[in-house]
Amino acid sequence: MPFIGDAGVAVKQIDDSNWELLSPLLYRGNTDFFVVPSGQRTDFASVPRFFVWFLPRYGKYTKAAILHDYLWRELARHGKMRWVDADGIFRRAMRELGVSFLHRWIMWSAVRFAGMLKKGGRKGWHEDLWAAVILTALSLPFVVPAGVVILVSLFGFYVLERIIWIPLAVLSRIRRAERPKQVNAPGLRLTL
Repeated sequence: MPFIGDAGVAVKQIDDSNWELLSPLLYRGNTDFFVVPSGQRTDFASVPRFFVWFLPRYGKYTKAAILHDYLWRELARHGKMRWVDADGIFRRAMRELGVSFLHRWIMWSAVRFAGMLKKGGRKGWHEDLWAAVILTALSLPFVVPAGVVILVSLFGFYVLERIIWIPLAVLSRIRRAERPKQVNAPGLRLTL
């Protein structure tokens, strides 16, 4: 395997969506050797909350996602690597980890489209545009309807939480003198 060392990934949670690597992650590519250092932060796969039913934030591709976060945050952002190359390494690493063809190409298409929004992210984009467009067009009819249902459900649940939270917050203030109780306000987050 191109990932070298222990099969596991050791992380500690930093906040609701970010983790910190506790030991280095080593990856040998075709010509380059990458060391994701301990202390590097990751959010694993950056999947919007309403699509995690289809692509969970971690799985077979966890190491590839951590490597990709490093390549984007430390190399591509600082001009030491093209965004398109970082995305290509991500796709290759997923293949080497045994991620199925369609899942890895859909994940690659998503990061390619996101990479286009980055400064310099369009360099080299035309090389694989056809693949990203075709795979996106083929997968959208299957993924978007369920995503919309989940998005509507998340919003509905948020509204329900708000409705229930209001009397709880009022009651908490009234009873504050007797026995204080913390009432946490709900939040609507579309990312994990």
